[in-house]
Amino acid sequence: MEETEPLTPLHPNHVKAMRLTAIIAAVPFTIAALAAEITRLLPWGVFLVPVALVAAIIIIRIPLRRYHARGYRLAEERLQVVRGMLFRRDTVVPFGRVQHIDVDQGPIERFYGLATLTLHTAGSHNASVSLPGLAHEDALAMRDEIRAAIRRDTQ
Repeated sequence: MEETEPLTPLHPNHVKAMRLTAIIAAVPFTIAALAAEITRLLPWGVFLVPVALVAAIIIIRIPLRRYHARGYRLAEERLQVVRGMLFRRDTVVPFGRVQHIDVDQGPIERFYGLATLTLHTAGSHNASVSLPGLAHEDALAMRDEIRAAIRRDTQ
């Protein structure tokens, strides 16, 4: 596998899916901040402004940074998955170690036409490697390509 080859980026809808997930996670905190503001125990904005600022960062900035920090490279005999903003993780999965392959879709991924490809390997350390943010059709095609490569190796 040539290291100078650029990584394949994830599907752009992955940013939208991460943002929607962040919005759903921020709703309870925003409601709690609004409830605290309504009680008027402290001056207006003491609860709501910090919660709104943190929510804005988590919803707008973090998903975009995570998107740009991830990528993959599919070669004849292995899949390389690179991820991480602060701590980079570069995982290479040789197809000969793959036990089985999953293609998963949650409701948000299904809404955006995305899927997560998970390779389960022999061994205990990093026994599963997930690659989220793929177009569903691409995840299915990658699964079939990896399965065909495994069949060629066993014959």
